[in-house]
Amino acid sequence: MVSNRIRNIAFLSTYPPRECGLATFTQDLVRELDRIDLLSEPRVIAVSDGHYSYSGRVIMELRQHDRESYVNTARAINDSDTELLVIEHEYGIFGGEAGEYIIDLVENLQVPIVTTLHTVLPNPLEKQRKILKYLGEKSVRVVTMAKNTRPVLESVYGIEPSKIEVIHHGVPYRIVQSREKLKERHGFSGRSVVSTFGLLSPGKGLEYGIEAIAKVAETHKDIVYLILGETHPNVKKESGETYREKLVKLAERLGIKEHVRFVNKYLTKEEIINYLQMSDIYMTPYLGKDQAVSGTLAYAVGYGRVVVSTPYSYAREMLAEGRGLLAEFNDADSLAECIRYVLENPEAKKEMEKRTLSIGKTMMWGNVAKQYARLFLDILEEMKQADGMVV
Repeated sequence: MVSNRIRNIAFLSTYPPRECGLATFTQDLVRELDRIDLLSEPRVIAVSDGHYSYSGRVIMELRQHDRESYVNTARAINDSDTELLVIEHEYGIFGGEAGEYIIDLVENLQVPIVTTLHTVLPNPLEKQRKILKYLGEKSVRVVTMAKNTRPVLESVYGIEPSKIEVIHHGVPYRIVQSREKLKERHGFSGRSVVSTFGLLSPGKGLEYGIEAIAKVAETHKDIVYLILGETHPNVKKESGETYREKLVKLAERLGIKEHVRFVNKYLTKEEIINYLQMSDIYMTPYLGKDQAVSGTLAYAVGYGRVVVSTPYSYAREMLAEGRGLLAEFNDADSLAECIRYVLENPEAKKEMEKRTLSIGKTMMWGNVAKQYARLFLDILEEMKQADGMVV
């Protein structure tokens, strides 16, 4: 039985206006949790790599590359009325080798933690394994977004099965215009639209996507491929726009400039959803077979798109049971074959959209936030009962 006392929960994560998938994820989740009784409006401790103008929800800042900040932040959390800290974990957002500074924070923390994993590597480097194993030991629960990561968490990281919770990556709900209306609005009437969105980086395998479009365009002159999103800030810092320029040149060399459009900006959620709704096919030609979660693929499934993807871990799970098509890795011919099949079989396309949408509906943030709220309240109730038993 959950008591009716309002509960105070804080999230440790990047947060808008920092441009980062994790920041958007956390913002969507806390906004949805605002609507749920028995929880105070969740607060955020923002992981910052620069100067940002945050909203009032952010109660503290953790300076990503300042080791001392991790200990000081832990002490400040201990001195606050926070009852539960939710760590949104991604190796790249914490300081030190593989984000090891997070250990300094957890070691000094006196508040229970839940860790939500945005990356689960089946073959981690030793340092990566140690960090996740430590977080697993210290957490009262570990949330993962795909069932296929359960055995990995147990066998590779030694996390107790009873601690592991599977909760889908959330998708924002919006009422949108029909596909045809949106195509008309964007100047794509009568065209078959394939899209990919997200921060650009070489691991996305977009060169194979472009080569596949060149092959399909030989017989489907109406096809257009939208590559949506700006270059990943870390990639930009290291090598500027080299990857994007390489992709642009590739499309020119293959003679399909009019079939490939680049939208070089950080997209709002509304823009992402409109582009998705307009798409006949969503393509993720990623190169890494171990990717356990993809926010972009989650969005595409949420909106019932037919997905053509390489068979990385999350795609295999999300596209099972006829919810999409899997192509080979590093293989433009295989991607092209899948795209052609969708374009040439409208009934099969309709059936795939229906199957995808049925799981997509369960992934809307309203449903996902309720699962998180139930989890948090259960944990706090367990803690309270445990405290009551201490003599």
